[in-house]
Order: sequence, then C-alpha cells, then structure tokens
Amino acid sequence: VKEMKNSKIHINAIIDKTRPTTNKNTIISDGYKLLKIDHVDNHPISENILNNIKFFIKKIKCDAIIFCDFRHGIFNNTSISSLISSIKKGIFKVADSQVATRWGNIAQFKEFDLITPNEKEARFSLADQDSNISELTRQLALKTKFKNLILKLGERGIFSVSRQTKNRDLSFVTPSFVTKVEDAVGAGDALLSYATLSMLATKSIVISSILGSVAAACECEVEGNVAIKPNQILEKLRIIQDSSNYKVLNKT
Repeated sequence: VKEMKNSKIHINAIIDKTRPTTNKNTIISDGYKLLKIDHVDNHPISENILNNIKFFIKKIKCDAIIFCDFRHGIFNNTSISSLISSIKKGIFKVADSQVATRWGNIAQFKEFDLITPNEKEARFSLADQDSNISELTRQLALKTKFKNLILKLGERGIFSVSRQTKNRDLSFVTPSFVTKVEDAVGAGDALLSYATLSMLATKSIVISSILGSVAAACECEVEGNVAIKPNQILEKLRIIQDSSNYKVLNKT
C-alpha cells in the first residue's frame, strides 16, 4: 500500500486479517522451473469484506472494471453474482481467469464486454477437452454471452472473437510476437492491461488484440513480472514493421 501511494496510485485497500499475504515462489535452475511454492489461503472472504468491496465498486468513478480471478477467496459461487450486480451501467466490464492450477470458472462471468481466459481455463469451464478452438469459443459464447473474447493460446498466440451481430461474429488469430522467451510470468497481466485500455480508446478488438499480444511478448522477453511501458510497445511495433518490410507512404 505504501509503495502504491509513493507511486501516486490510489488504492482502496481492504485488509483481511484472517489470512496471510499471498506469497508465491519459483525455484529455478539453469533456466528450468523446478518447483513452485505458494503460501496462500483460499477460504471465501467474509460477508463484511464482500460488502466493503461492493461498496467501492458502486462508489468508484471509472471507465472500466476488471475482475481478475485468482480464486484466493474473493470470487466464489456466492459472491460473483453480487459483485457483478454492483457494477454501474455503462462501465466496461472485463473478466480475466488465472486459475489454471486451481478451481475456477470463467463461464461464471456473464455478459462481460471482454473476457481473457487461456485455453486450459476455457476448456475447464466447459468440461471440454477435445473440441477445436472455433467450437470452444462458440460454446463459451453461448454460456457467457461475452461481447469480446481474447483466448490466450501460449506460444500459438491468441484467438479473438467479437460478437458484432446475432448472425455474424468477427474472429481471427494474432500470432505471438515473442523473439525469445526469458520468463512468461506476467504475460497475461500485460495483455489484459493493454487490451482493456485499447478497447476503451478504439472500440476495436483488432487493435486491442495486436497491442495486447505485443505487450505479452514484451513481458515474456524480460525476467520477472515487471510493468511494460509504452516506449517498449512502440519499439516492438517498430521491429515488427521493419521485419515485415511494411512501408508507410505519406501522400501530400
């Protein structure tokens, strides 16, 4: 909280004294991840804390609200519907599932403007191990009624869907722009941040998918979960443009 205040980031901190601070460690040898040790407590939050979160959701003035679901107690079968109902009309709603190794369900976030699960999380939520990606996203659309989807496929890039009309969807693949993977931790967070802001600024799932994928690539190419700055995105875009021999001609 102190570090955020020093960085002039406003935070409505809600402290739960009944659980430890989540601490995650990975043991690495010669670049190989050998063991992951998590110190967490995943029991559901109390009704009092849930009401405090709902209060801030109703009170806050913002363009977008992101529900980032790690399933450490905040999101559960009881709380999700009441948290969603606390969001004011007109606010851009985003849900991100990060529960690939735990229980969780991206399909519980209904009628969101953007959802960004990875393939494993989507398959888990639908209990579908075998369908191809197109069929998987169709099933997810029926179950969640999302407006936009960015499905993370790891080294294969992302698969994006925008439900533009009842009878027509826009779907496409954006490749991974990673040159060399150093550490993939935080890639999903980078994609989530840049894709959300891009959707707010442009309303374009194409632009959002490209910038989100570029941000994820930048994160993969550095050690640790660090903030990706706009100048890194611009430099990556320049490299992609140069490698594709794409030229912009100014006409006068």
